[in-house]
Amino acid sequence: MKFSVLTIVSHAPHPLTGELQSAADRLTEVVELGTEAERLGFDSFAVGERHAGAFLSSSPTVILGALAARTHRIRLLTGVTVVAILDPVRVAEDYATLDQLSRGRVELVIGKGAEAGHFGLFGLDESLQWEYQAEKYELLRRLWSEEHVDWDGRFRPALKGVTTVPRPYDGPPRVWHGSATSLNSPELAARHGDPLFTANAVQPREAYARLIGHYREKFAEYGHDPARAYVAAGSGGLYIADTTRRAVAEYGPLYEARVRQNFKPHLAGRAGYNTPFRTVGQAVQDGPQLIGSPQQVIDKILGYREAYGHDLQSVTVDGFGLGLAAQREQLQRFAEEVAPVVRREAPTTLWAASESA
Repeated sequence: MKFSVLTIVSHAPHPLTGELQSAADRLTEVVELGTEAERLGFDSFAVGERHAGAFLSSSPTVILGALAARTHRIRLLTGVTVVAILDPVRVAEDYATLDQLSRGRVELVIGKGAEAGHFGLFGLDESLQWEYQAEKYELLRRLWSEEHVDWDGRFRPALKGVTTVPRPYDGPPRVWHGSATSLNSPELAARHGDPLFTANAVQPREAYARLIGHYREKFAEYGHDPARAYVAAGSGGLYIADTTRRAVAEYGPLYEARVRQNFKPHLAGRAGYNTPFRTVGQAVQDGPQLIGSPQQVIDKILGYREAYGHDLQSVTVDGFGLGLAAQREQLQRFAEEVAPVVRREAPTTLWAASESA
């Protein structure tokens, strides 16, 4: 298995103290965390994109550009690029530029986004979100794989003979499809033979297993090699201590306070927005969060591997009020005490030299 660190650059008051970092300090912290992830041997670092709520991730290309200048090996992912609200020409240009700067380390995770407010912000009709997603992704694929593109669609002016520049560094970057609640993203991913990135965040695992199962079934139906049906999974939070009891005692107050802080009453009952795992005990027992002893975390990841067959595990350490020193400690413990075991027990060809052979 491969491992990624994800940040959506949350910028809310500390759930217990109410203190709020400056935007400059918070963004600097993210870049420091990305460089630390490379040092510790993580395979990728992902930055989300949010245009509503308490986040500073509205411009992931800028943050990833800073990381490209500070790193040399680690892959740079998004999580997600909200292609449904963006101009595909701009997406093609921005991420091809980043791909050139990083010498081919860019991969996108695209999706419609997990915030309800961004469609109105960009003057778009939320009821058309899946139509936006499908059409804009189709155009992005063509802009990266073709030159002199002629194109006419519903949601932007027609193009005639367009070649976006710069071109990607070494062919079109890989594009994953973020999947949280709907069969639309697994369907789109399968149609194009792309990998799937399941949120695995705020629903029981059975909900995500259903989406992944649909993806694998359709992937084969569309005539793609099932061995290339790569899947990634999120985790919703990481905290490792010597014992699970200690992890619960140390992390539980932070976790439960942040859950209360993040609750969205206007979206109650709408899948994918409010976690049902409201106590730390529920999170440890049934939630996607990786909280506990190293062995507890290993067992949970391998349990998800059994359900999902995933190749890439994403972890998040900066969403619940831990300072940078504690975030670094968590990544180090994961890299030293968890990752080697899971890599051995759950091998994958993702990002292996043989994958492109």
